[in-house]
Amino acid sequence: MRLDFNGRFAAWLVLSSCASQGAMGQGLTPFRYESQAQRHCPGDAVVWLDFGSERYYSKGQKRYASGFDGSFVCRKEARNNGYRRSPLGLR
Repeated sequence: MRLDFNGRFAAWLVLSSCASQGAMGQGLTPFRYESQAQRHCPGDAVVWLDFGSERYYSKGQKRYASGFDGSFVCRKEARNNGYRRSPLGLR
C-alpha cells in the first residue's frame, strides 16, 4: 500500500506526537510518608506537593506537610511534571 504525501505527513504527525508525550512527563510518584519518598529518591530533596494549587513546598516552609490534598514527592519529579515552587512562607 502506497501513501501519498498527505498520508505520510499524517502518519509522521501521529508518531511524533506519541514520541513527545513520553518525554514530557516522566511520572509522579506520590507518597504518604516523607521517609518513603526519601527512599525513592535518595539524591533529591523531598517536597510537599499541593495538588490543588499545583505548587510544592520545601522543608521549612509553613505549609510543608499540611493539608489534605497533597503528598510527598521528589523535587525533580515535581518540576518535570510542571509543578512550581511556592515562594510563600520561606524562612
